[in-house]
Amino acid sequence: MSDNNLVCSLDELENSDLLIDARYAGSRNGNASDDPLTKLLSLSNQGGFRIRGTRKDPKLITLISSMEDPDWPDELDLSTGVFTYYGDNKQPGRRLDETHRYGNNLLELIFSRLNAGEREKVPPILVFTKAGIYRDLIFRGLAVPGTIGSTHNDDLVAVWHTTKGQRFQNYRATFTVLDLPCVPRAWLRDIIHDGVAGCDSKHAPERWLKWIKSGQYTPLITKRSQPIRSKKEQLPSSKHDAALLAALHKYFQNDPYAFEFCAAHVVRLCLPNTVELDMTRRYRDGGRDGIGKLRIGRPESSILVDFAIEAKCYGPGNSVGVREVSRLISRLRHRQFGVLITTSWVHEQAYSEIVEDGHPVMLLTGKDIIELLKAAGLNTLDALSKWLESTFSLSKT
Repeated sequence: MSDNNLVCSLDELENSDLLIDARYAGSRNGNASDDPLTKLLSLSNQGGFRIRGTRKDPKLITLISSMEDPDWPDELDLSTGVFTYYGDNKQPGRRLDETHRYGNNLLELIFSRLNAGEREKVPPILVFTKAGIYRDLIFRGLAVPGTIGSTHNDDLVAVWHTTKGQRFQNYRATFTVLDLPCVPRAWLRDIIHDGVAGCDSKHAPERWLKWIKSGQYTPLITKRSQPIRSKKEQLPSSKHDAALLAALHKYFQNDPYAFEFCAAHVVRLCLPNTVELDMTRRYRDGGRDGIGKLRIGRPESSILVDFAIEAKCYGPGNSVGVREVSRLISRLRHRQFGVLITTSWVHEQAYSEIVEDGHPVMLLTGKDIIELLKAAGLNTLDALSKWLESTFSLSKT
């Protein structure tokens, strides 16, 4: 293992520890045999779910994601340590629990044990993402099911999806990546080669045992500065998503005031605890297209935080600049934050001023809007068009 670039070579796999964000390299044959998990963990070389043991009694589970599926967007939130992972029923024609590799059955098993208080029966779960180099994988951490504050109602949820007019369900599961920089090879060897249950091994990591015994999560949290996204990062990357954004902009381009109400809906998708949201009158806004209140905390003891919305229905060739951003910032009162939402992108200079000066402004650009709408089920041009036409009336003048 190299301490500089954290790449584990093929010859090192069988004896290597698992280090956070290290890359584990397979062979270079150009086929399935390149997969490193065969040597690293004695696993098969296919599928997003792989196990040691049996389906009804797994001793070790790996979850593998490309993190690039636009329809099923797995996500690792580095600021909270929460890993959102979608099951393996990603095409219509099967029931939720009838997938070829039984991934959804494994999710059901894991979360049923969690919610029954049988954490000692939950096997170690290792999270990997594809490195984009042959079949190399990056280790993201040792995970446990659920998150701080989650319940049996929201830690494993069946979600509907539509593809080519056919509706079907898949699971969305949430895990916590534990604050554990290294998973020791000695523990893995006990599980893989000796068949020892993870919690029975003397080499089991302390923080994993802490969760087993108490249910207390110790997430791996990374403090990071707010990035300044490029134009490319603010707009959809796939042709399909770009077409959705183009259709959204085209619908409102002759009546940008109507887009403000669509923007309000998108803000509610992003901030679901918004309890009040009032849009200003047509042609009479004072630089704010809407004013809202966000509820923070439990209903009985919550506080309300004011925020202002600025909505800009621009095409991809027209960016939101310093003037528009400054107008919103100048009208923010003490302890109020702003939400700037646009169908295009924010110019680098304006974006830099927000980040570098620490202004409390959240930016929702074209890519963000489409991702939020898709998550709400509006993932086809037909579904989006029908929703727009039935929800937002346009001015005839």
